[in-house]
Amino acid sequence: MIKLIFLGSGSAFTVGADNFQSNMLIVNEQNQKLLIDCGTDIRFSLHQAGFSHCDITDIYISHLHADHVGGLEYIAFNTLFDPRCKKPKLYTSKDIASDLWDRTLSGGLRFLNDDIADIGSFFEQEKIKHEGYFHWQEIQFNLVRVTHVDSGYYLMPSYGLFFQLAGVKIFITTDTQLCLNTNNKFYEQADMIFHDCETSLYPSPVHATYQQLSNLPETIKSKMWLYGYQPIALPDAKKDGFCGFVQRGQIFEFPALTK
Repeated sequence: MIKLIFLGSGSAFTVGADNFQSNMLIVNEQNQKLLIDCGTDIRFSLHQAGFSHCDITDIYISHLHADHVGGLEYIAFNTLFDPRCKKPKLYTSKDIASDLWDRTLSGGLRFLNDDIADIGSFFEQEKIKHEGYFHWQEIQFNLVRVTHVDSGYYLMPSYGLFFQLAGVKIFITTDTQLCLNTNNKFYEQADMIFHDCETSLYPSPVHATYQQLSNLPETIKSKMWLYGYQPIALPDAKKDGFCGFVQRGQIFEFPALTK
């Protein structure tokens, strides 16, 4: 079986051990693993799920907020100095790649004993072109540009993923506003949707809210799982037509790929 494991399903500011930030792990039938985002909680969420830094060989980064990249320093140092580990491969959109090092990681990782490091000291980086994709273990992951933060001057680069597991078309939005005008085809084509969902009493403008998602057509809601929510009492998502809220540690299984 191929497994999609939610190491956590909470928002950026989820606290406590009941849930963690929404980072995911795909595990194939050969026990190879792709980590989707690597937030500050990763050392805890990996351990809680029975994994360690040694399991992290491939990482996809959707955007540069700390709940998606804040754990990379932990992975970088641990895999560098642990002789059991190979250098992880890091998949990023080309427009994210330089800022990931220059504005996010270099402050903590640049200085090594007797050396000045760069991102290549820790990771093998694959930069993905505009409207591009990457392959991991025979699975093609298509990047979907989403609207997360719009400052009025520019859009923060952020990318969801559209891919197939055992013929099931999956759309993981990562952090996004609800923008059907630009990405409606992915909502229509997907068999399963894992969607960012803010449930805060005081919602921000940079995430899709439960109220907005509740107004979607039943045909969309009926294949949609919600994640990225706040640690408060949750509405009855199934009653409202969704598949439900993803729980920490929840595993979605798909039949193994056939040759």
